[in-house]
Amino acid sequence: MIDMQAVLAVFTVYIVGVVIPGPNFVAVAHKAVSARRSEAFALVAGIVLVNLFWASSALLGVGIIFALFPWLALAVKVAGAGYLLWFGYRLIAQAAPSSGPSTVTGKSGFRVAFLQGIATNIANPKSIAFYAAVFSSAAPAHVSMPTFAAMLLEVAVVASLWYGLVALVLSHAPIASAYRRSKAWIDRACGVLIISLGIRQLFSR
Repeated sequence: MIDMQAVLAVFTVYIVGVVIPGPNFVAVAHKAVSARRSEAFALVAGIVLVNLFWASSALLGVGIIFALFPWLALAVKVAGAGYLLWFGYRLIAQAAPSSGPSTVTGKSGFRVAFLQGIATNIANPKSIAFYAAVFSSAAPAHVSMPTFAAMLLEVAVVASLWYGLVALVLSHAPIASAYRRSKAWIDRACGVLIISLGIRQLFSR
């Protein structure tokens, strides 16, 4: 039997955590305006897949593991912050004017974008901290399999709808064209934002 009270509690916490802008949002927004819509959706799929992984880990007790082994939590935090610093630097270093969408096409472009979504979210300190602390505290210590499945389903639906909406809106031709006219400056701004998120996470407690 599904514990609807627990499902609702997780939903309330999760929807707030998802819509707060972070590295995932920046990655989706950048992909939506700089590449094809299908690639933006592929990146969203990668992010959603990792969200399901972190949600499952939280429900199974990853927060307890991090509490017992604080060095592991520190290692994950440093590795994630390092990825964000590298990602931001790459955006700044490769910033240049563009005359059209990404030249990577077909299955290759879709696969690369999907892997980028996985890498961005699995190294996202904000996601790790959210699921290990906030999400796990909102869920009961022991949930039934139907409740577990319902919580994972709401994670998949909420994340897909939110990031999918961001990708859909920002991939519209007028917005993408405006991006291409100011690509270098927007890429640098996104790079600086991601680097700042990495630095903040690196020095946060």
